[in-house]
Amino acid sequence: MRIGELAALVGVSTRTVRHYHRLGLLPEPERLHNGYREYRLRDAVLLARIRRLAELGLSLDEIGAVTAGDRGRELREVLLELDADLARQQEVIAARRERLALLLAEAEVHPDSAVSAELAAVLRDLPAEGSEFARLDREMLALVDTAADARQRAEWAEMLKPLTTPEALARGHELYRRLDELGEAGPDDPRVAALAADLAGHLPEEMAAAMTANADPSEERSWQWLEELSVEVTPAQAEVFRLLVAALLKEKK
Repeated sequence: MRIGELAALVGVSTRTVRHYHRLGLLPEPERLHNGYREYRLRDAVLLARIRRLAELGLSLDEIGAVTAGDRGRELREVLLELDADLARQQEVIAARRERLALLLAEAEVHPDSAVSAELAAVLRDLPAEGSEFARLDREMLALVDTAADARQRAEWAEMLKPLTTPEALARGHELYRRLDELGEAGPDDPRVAALAADLAGHLPEEMAAAMTANADPSEERSWQWLEELSVEVTPAQAEVFRLLVAALLKEKK
């Protein structure tokens, strides 16, 4: 039979047959005197076998390994690996669908809603509508969440939980309001020092420890996160956090 007849018999395209030839999965028969290749029944059997394995999800490299005869890998071994991989994919898909269900259940969905489930549970309890600084804070938390691994996300969300009690939420909203009010102020504004002190008292102990874990008390301005934050906020707000850092370092001594 010709290549078109072989492809039609097995249910693939002639392009697929030629691709398998190039990869060495399907041997090419010798050309006859008329220039055409003549395929036999054994070629159709092998092509059908390749198609079935591909439909199971094996890669072409794996198919080549298991169809290589005695030198090839055991099909059972490859199928067990494939089954384990599919099980992992099912777990990932199930977790994604669960996360999507939570997102779709929210009244309002925005790009930063797509954080981890741990942080999402915390952010739902930290609303501060109308606060520009609260918006920036949520964006920074989302950034940290994205860069963290699963263990770090869980630890970070646990550290944030004390801020979600009714009393802490009320204090947090008030602090956001005071930070917003410093938008046009200078770093020497008398409100700055008081706000830094109140922020230091508001932060959970574990979060304060994490913020100063790798700090050098002699080089307060060497912290990259503080330098980056200073670019995004006003001079007065940046001074609040500089003083906050200094207060946290002083408590560590």
